[in-house]
Amino acid sequence: MKFYPALAIIAVLFFASCDSYRQVPYFQDLDHNAVIQEDIRNYSPYTIQPNDILGIYVTSAASPEAAAPFNFNLNRVNGMTMDSSPTNPIIGIIVDAKGYIQYPMLGSIKVAGYTIVDLREQLTKSLTTYLKSPVVNVRILNFKVSVMGDVMKPDVYTFQTDYVTIPQALSSAGDLNITAKRTTVLLVREIEGKRTFIPIDLTSKKLFESPYYYLKNNDILYVDPDKTKFATVSRDYRNATVIIGALSALALITTVIIYKK
Repeated sequence: MKFYPALAIIAVLFFASCDSYRQVPYFQDLDHNAVIQEDIRNYSPYTIQPNDILGIYVTSAASPEAAAPFNFNLNRVNGMTMDSSPTNPIIGIIVDAKGYIQYPMLGSIKVAGYTIVDLREQLTKSLTTYLKSPVVNVRILNFKVSVMGDVMKPDVYTFQTDYVTIPQALSSAGDLNITAKRTTVLLVREIEGKRTFIPIDLTSKKLFESPYYYLKNNDILYVDPDKTKFATVSRDYRNATVIIGALSALALITTVIIYKK
């Protein structure tokens, strides 16, 4: 029949839009209508790296004054911790390029490769020489992730914890725009003098099992825009969209007229 070409055009446009939508939802192979529980096997505690900035706070109920020299890395006024942001240059202890810190009484200490728990236990044990029943708290002050590309708010995001996941970082950036590619998000990681480029697929639940699900300090996430991102700002595309829309409408009208005849 004569209206087959018009129906074909409409079908192509319809299925093209459907195909584009299939690229949008996250974790498509996960049943969103069922409660699923599984063991977490891919988490490993964060290990301290060169250039990390450590906040180390030592207390001792038996001798609080004696603990004061060990808190030189904190900006304290009248006993209260003030600005603890990584941008404050007098805050924290920087891990040098060889993975060491300089600490009062204890001197040079190798910390790179240690977890937060490992370092806390090591310092607690070493400080018993100078303090009675010391309590040590350690955290990373400059844990940051750069989120770039086709997201709502690209920026460098600082976290007050070393437990940061890919979804958390992307959520901090306002989530991906609708035009973003979700199957090839790029994770860039530098550890021990090596730079690794890792493709991440947000449409699959396998992300939760990935060894890269948990981010490291100074990781970079780059979200690639799909072609429609460029096309939406392209004059040629806008013109083509108008033309296709007009042709589709004309084809539909023509089909209706022919069909009535």
